[in-house]
This record gives sequence, structure tokens and C-alpha cells, in this order.
Amino acid sequence: MHDGHDHAHPLRPDRDEHPGYYQVMATALRELLLEKNVFTAEELRRQMEKMDERGPHLGARVVARAWADAAFKTRLLADGPAACRELGVDIGPTRLVVLENRPELHNLVVCTLCSCYPRALLGLPPDWYKSVNYRRRAVREPRAVLEEFGTRIPDGTAVRVHDSTAELRYIVLPMRPAGAEGLDEAALAALVTRDAMIGVALPKAP
Repeated sequence: MHDGHDHAHPLRPDRDEHPGYYQVMATALRELLLEKNVFTAEELRRQMEKMDERGPHLGARVVARAWADAAFKTRLLADGPAACRELGVDIGPTRLVVLENRPELHNLVVCTLCSCYPRALLGLPPDWYKSVNYRRRAVREPRAVLEEFGTRIPDGTAVRVHDSTAELRYIVLPMRPAGAEGLDEAALAALVTRDAMIGVALPKAP
């Protein structure tokens, strides 16, 4: 499974997974609300289209601005939602914490209970992120998981795992790659992948 990236994702979703209780309840509730005319199918479609506009390109814009603008980076680390709103990205009421990668620290994001994820910035989570395999192993053996994604973290760099919740979401601010000095924000954003903002990969080389 490549998901449009230049490396393989060995952590595949579990084949025996079935829709959970909350998924079944959400479907039933949606059908009931449509039947009771609380909203129309057209209104639902428009809202879904709005949600589909969300994707990793939004998170990449945020990262690129932080790379290019030290003052914005400071604001982003202090108050993620407010800094995102400066770029016209409203993540709603969800608390967002931005995790800065540094030479001595690499951050990795997981949701051990389900698939909590900063959808307003990254869109829908990939299948491997939701899998029991990733959710369990990212906590127990994060370096091994990273290596399966082709990401080798130096022994002297600590790996810290952050567990998302329904109230708290994380996004990784990766280190700007060497050779990216002088690039404009559009070119910088092109180096930022979804996986780098989850922490399983590093940004692309310029």
C-alpha cells in the first residue's frame, strides 16, 4: 500500500476488523435524521463536500509557514488553533498541540483507542493509522514501526509517542530538511507529506 507516497506502508489494516459499535450507531442516526427531515440529503452532501476539501495540503501550508517565519512558529507552538486561523484554517473546538521535532527528539502520533486525528488539517486518516496493528505497536516498539516505514531515527535521538484523544489532537512539526534554505512557502509545502506530520516519515528532500 503506497497511498501516493514514495515508500511502502507495511502496517496494513487488520483483515478481520468490522464496523464498530459507534460506526453502526452513527449510520443509524444519520438515516433517522434524514427520515425525520432534520436535514436533507442535499445538505448532507454539501457538508461532506466541505469535509472532503480538507487534506494534508492544509497542514503542509502550516508547516511551511512555520519553517519560513520564526514568529509564526512561536505562535503555532504556543497556540496551534489560533495560528492555524491566521492562515484561514479553522480546526473548530478541538484542542490541537503542535509537536516540534528537534535533533534530539522525534515525535510520533497514534490513537490507541480508535482513530482520533487532526482531520481539519490532514483530512481522513489512512487505513494503517486506524489499524490495531499500528495502534498497539507504535506504543510498544516505535523505532521498529518507524523503520518499517523506512524512517531510521539516530540512536541519540529520543522517540516520544503521543496518544490522541477525542478532545486532544496532535500534529508534528518536522524539521526543515537540509538544502531547503531560500525556498518560498509553496516550494517548502511541497516537501511536507501527511506521514511527516504524523511522525512516521521525514519531509522530502528538496
